[in-house]
Amino acid sequence: MFSLLYGLYEYIFRKDEFHVLILGVDKAGKTNVLERLKTIFTQSIGLDPGKILPTVGLNVGRIEAHKHNLVFWDLGGQSGLRSIWDKYYSEAHAIVYVVDSANRTRFDESKAALDRMLENRELGGAPLLIMANKQDLEGAATSQEVGEVFGISRLEGRQFKVLPVSAYTGQGLKDGVEWLVETVKRTHRALRLRVRSNGS
Repeated sequence: MFSLLYGLYEYIFRKDEFHVLILGVDKAGKTNVLERLKTIFTQSIGLDPGKILPTVGLNVGRIEAHKHNLVFWDLGGQSGLRSIWDKYYSEAHAIVYVVDSANRTRFDESKAALDRMLENRELGGAPLLIMANKQDLEGAATSQEVGEVFGISRLEGRQFKVLPVSAYTGQGLKDGVEWLVETVKRTHRALRLRVRSNGS
């Protein structure tokens, strides 16, 4: 009887867990985004931006927001490491793609990496949040400019948003997480991953 009641309690009160990939080319600010999210949404203080080293492999961060648990996978963005991105696609509920909006010379490289990622069938139906990062820097491209350069309007059949953010100041990150949670909840992909998880 206890196990039945406990199972019912778990079913009613368990928070859904969403897995979110943080991708982008190196030096876009992916790890800074993750560390700032930890500072905003958890009791712990994220790493100081000046002490963050380039990611080789994977950083993982967990937060609770809007009655959901989110697990962020921050993957290295150096050209030699992008080949491992697809190992994580099948389990991801959504993608955060971070762009250094203050470094226009790397827009073409970053767009090419994004296009290659979006061609992968494993990411079908996964919402895409593009963070136009480093808005605190003078001369940074606006989110509208980033959206135009990256050709976001051509994305069909996928929920997407381009958001101006600053991992340094925290600008826009709360809005980004709220959009992720609300959007992922409504996708068929979330239901499919939940069924797969319960069946394993």
